[in-house]
Amino acid sequence: MAYVINDSCVSCGTCAGECPVSAIAEGDGKYVIDADTCISCGTCAGACPTGAIEEG
Repeated sequence: MAYVINDSCVSCGTCAGECPVSAIAEGDGKYVIDADTCISCGTCAGACPTGAIEEG
């Protein structure tokens, strides 16, 4: 199951830099994860300083 970014996101971009498949992009007010590209590795969740990324 793909990961999702909740409203705790502060748009720091740390997750996008860590994603091995470039599934994360800057959205409107927060970053977003493309569910079709996400491989559910969890790297982004581990890198997020606010804990805004969770399994969706």
